[in-house]
Amino acid sequence: MIIDQISITISYPEKTSDPLPLVLINDDQGSSEEIYALCSDRPFVLASLSGFDWDRDLSPWPAKAVFKGGDDFSGKADDYLEQILTKILPAIKEELSQKNISVSYTAIAGYSLAGLFALYSGIRCDAFSKIASISGSLWYPGFDEYLFEHSISKNVDCVYLSLGDLEARTRNELMSTVQIKTEAICDFLKDKTKAVFELNEGNHFRDPSLRTAKGIRYLLNDQ
Repeated sequence: MIIDQISITISYPEKTSDPLPLVLINDDQGSSEEIYALCSDRPFVLASLSGFDWDRDLSPWPAKAVFKGGDDFSGKADDYLEQILTKILPAIKEELSQKNISVSYTAIAGYSLAGLFALYSGIRCDAFSKIASISGSLWYPGFDEYLFEHSISKNVDCVYLSLGDLEARTRNELMSTVQIKTEAICDFLKDKTKAVFELNEGNHFRDPSLRTAKGIRYLLNDQ
């Protein structure tokens, strides 16, 4: 299914009678099948979106590139989120209803900048009850202050945050703050909802599908 240039891949169990959790991810790496397989012992629906512009659609406000020669961040996450809420999610749920699958709750997960977008979505709307920000780009300029000022939707009952234990070991001054900021954000969220922070082995690029699956499994196991 394609909506406004966004490709949507939906994975779900062959047989089900009970309402299922719907987990939305933004994934431009084509890894949704692997991620779903790693979680397939849990009955749920995985809706994977691709075709978005990484630096434009997942960034909450404009910011300069973090690497020399890289692209600046355009800060159009609000526009993309509106597209998800008004067009993409309704289309996903309509397709599921045609297959007699009902949704018990909707969660959002993401890796790297998509992890930042997932948590930002929990500030900007009430659509998601569970959030996983895996190796999230929570170093993003001003994001921690924005969260502390605006908090998280009261509909969010669980937030999973993770990083690789080597991610903060970088010469990039901004990105080296990622673990300090992620831990501070987790501490802040613990006063608002259930929040957990997990360290994985390795740098930012190690086992992204496995780490994403771990985050999703945590959300699915949370009661």
